Formats: sequence, C-alpha cells, structure tokens
Amino acid sequence: MLKKKMLKALNDQINAEMFSSYLYLSMESYFQSISLNGFAAWMRAQVQEELMHGMKFYDFVCERGGRVTLEAIAKPESTWASPLAAFEAIQKHEEHVTSLINDLVDLAISEKDHATNNFLQWFVSEQVEEEASVGAIVDRLRMIQDTPSGLFMMDAELGKRVFTMPQPAAE
Repeated sequence: MLKKKMLKALNDQINAEMFSSYLYLSMESYFQSISLNGFAAWMRAQVQEELMHGMKFYDFVCERGGRVTLEAIAKPESTWASPLAAFEAIQKHEEHVTSLINDLVDLAISEKDHATNNFLQWFVSEQVEEEASVGAIVDRLRMIQDTPSGLFMMDAELGKRVFTMPQPAAE
C-alpha cells in the first residue's frame, strides 16, 4: 500500500506525464503548420511515449492499491520562434521532468518505499536517454540554424522515428 505522501506525488507525476504528451502534441501541430512533417512525426512518437509513461505510473498506482486522481492538464505553449526554439523548449522540459523523477526517487527513499524506488529506476534511465536524444537534436539544429537544406534533411531523418511500445522484461 502506498503512503499518502507517495500517492500524492505519483498522482502529480501522472499529471506531469500527461502534460508532456499535451506539450508534444502542441509541438506536432506547430511543425505541421510550418510544413515540417518529419519533425511533426517525431513529435507524434514522443506524444505516444509520454502517454505510455503516464500509463505506467497509472498502472503502478493501481497495482499498489492506490487511487489515481486526475487533475486538469495545464495549457501548453502553441508557437515557437523556430524549430531550434521548439527543441530548446523540449530540452528544458525534459530537464524539468528529470528533476521531478529525481524528487520522486528521493521521496521513495525517505519513505522507505523500496517497491516505488525500484519502479522509478526505469524512469531514471529513461530520462538519461530522453535528455541525450533531445540534446543531440538541439546541437544539430544549432549547427544548421535555419538553413532550409539542413532543416529539410533533418526533417527527413526525424520523420523516420516510429514509436515502439517497450516489451515487458522476461520473468
């Protein structure tokens, strides 16, 4: 059974993950509006990934006998000055999510909630991957700036990303 403080924090994280999916959906719309459909496709995969993260938290709360309490999702931004500005916003957002996950780990440790701490380790690793992936895109966008040929090449590359649901670990 989850302690009250841990349950509240996990419910807050469900909201944060759903906000992330909402933010990336808004970014998908932005990229579609400027005809960068590969960037939009990358965002769609990210939307699905964030929804999956939210559902992992949801399922974990239920498994532990807690009750999920859904709150309103904040309205995300809807325009950015450039593709680089959008990805810099993603980078900042992912760093924020990492801090939220780290805070959850700290809480799980202080509450001596070993099951939650174990569950959160997947997210700790996931955030390392998220920050590295977005950081690489930001670096490349900074190199090409708004060069149309560079943007079109990145658009084609990013459009190849497809969301694949992770398989559960073999027992």
